[in-house]
Formats: sequence, structure tokens, C-alpha cells
Amino acid sequence: MVDCYQATSLKEALHIRATRTVVPYGGGTDLMVNDNETLHYLFLNKVPELQRIYEDEQYIHIGAGCTFTELLGSALVPEIMKEAIQQIAAPAIRNMATIGGNIGNGSAKADSVLIDYVLEAKLLLARESENRIVDIDAFYLGRKKLDLGEDELIVEILIPKSDFCNYYYQKVGARNALAISRVSFAGLFSIEGDQITKVACAFGAVSDVVLRFKDLEKMLIGKTLAEAKLVKEDVIRAYSEAIIPISGRVSAEYRKAVCINLLNDFLGKNGI
Repeated sequence: MVDCYQATSLKEALHIRATRTVVPYGGGTDLMVNDNETLHYLFLNKVPELQRIYEDEQYIHIGAGCTFTELLGSALVPEIMKEAIQQIAAPAIRNMATIGGNIGNGSAKADSVLIDYVLEAKLLLARESENRIVDIDAFYLGRKKLDLGEDELIVEILIPKSDFCNYYYQKVGARNALAISRVSFAGLFSIEGDQITKVACAFGAVSDVVLRFKDLEKMLIGKTLAEAKLVKEDVIRAYSEAIIPISGRVSAEYRKAVCINLLNDFLGKNGI
């Protein structure tokens, strides 16, 4: 038996979430493949608070119920996110799939999640009694394990305003947009004057969660390009030691080799 609840406001959705055992349902593109006929769904497609994209002085706010097509059409969404979205499935799926669902699926292969990691996104989570904000990397506790209570909903993705212009994104799969990533990589790079001010590198579909090593990024921050070139081999070696891939459709050795090749290409394209 399948029971369905349709919320028309965030307040109503949170009340249902608090008083019923339900699975949040945005676009349903991941849930459609489930065989479980005993699930109870909470439909969120008519909750206006989940379908807004707006900005304030600090953040770009993306409602968890926004579809990928809506993100592609927004001038506020960073181009690196749009590039990743364009390689997610086919247009018909992007018309239905929501960014909140992609995050809530709990997969390290989720294309938008990789971008959230390098953008240092935060999640606004809500229950009837309170709201809280969680860093994206703290939200993922393991494969399909999330810091999300049974009475909570993902309400918004908050992207800190920054310079997103100099980005790098690659998705390696058997095919293009219709493929689940075998390895994916996203990077951001900024330089002011002659000093590197930002390096952000994230690896997807490699482990149970997206991998980002902020301590290794610091090996390059504050250096000139000439200085960065001198330590490049040390940086590559440190990443090679830190990345411990899991096996799956492809071997762990393949995944690590692709990760290092993509990292090397990212650094090379930025003059290192």
C-alpha cells in the first residue's frame, strides 16, 4: 500500500514530516526505480518555499525543490554548477529532478553534490520546531548516510558569494550525459597579484562520499605560480596517498589514476 501526502506550504510539509513516516518526494527521478510498494510519500512539488532562487548579501539561495532545468535558467546559479547540470541525464529528467533530491539521495556520484563541495555550500535544514545550517561536507556521513533527521527536510542550498569564474569540471563515464560518473572532478582557482588565494579540488564517484582535502589545498595557497611549480610534485604525491578509492564498475587503481590525471590537468591549466 502506498499513502501519499501533498503539502502546499513548508509549514504543512514539516507537520506531515513530524507526524508521519514519509519519504520526501520532489521530482521522483531516483524514487521511481524503487520496488518498495509500502513507502509513504510526501509530495513537495507544490511547496513554494522550496522553489525559489534568490540572493542576499552573503549567499545565493537555491530552493531544494528547484529542478535542474530551473537552475540552468537562473542568472544567479554559478556557471560551474550549470556545466555539471548539463551533463546530468537527459532534458526530460532535468525537467523533473530537483537539486534537493540529488543531495538527499546520499550518493557520492551525484553530480551537483561535487559542485556543492568546491563551492563550500551549506544546507538549510528544517523541522517543525527549529532550523539549522550544516556544511555540505558535514552532511554526508557515509554511503547513503546523512545528517538529516526523520522529521527534517532540506529547504535550501546556500552558496557563499565568491569568484566562481575560474573553474574546471570533468566527468568521466562510459557515455556523456546519460552516464553515471565513474570519476568526476571539480576545481576552483583564484590568484590575486602574484599570489594564489584559492584552490579547491573535489573528487566524486571515488569513495563513499565526495573527497576534498583542504589541508592539501593549503600547500599551494599563498604561493606564487613559480613557487607552486616547485612543490607541484609534492602536492600530486600527497593527493595520491590521500585518495583511497573503492572498487565498483571500475577498479580502484583506475579511479586513482584518473583522479591524479585530472588534478594534474587542473593545475596545468592554471599555470602550475
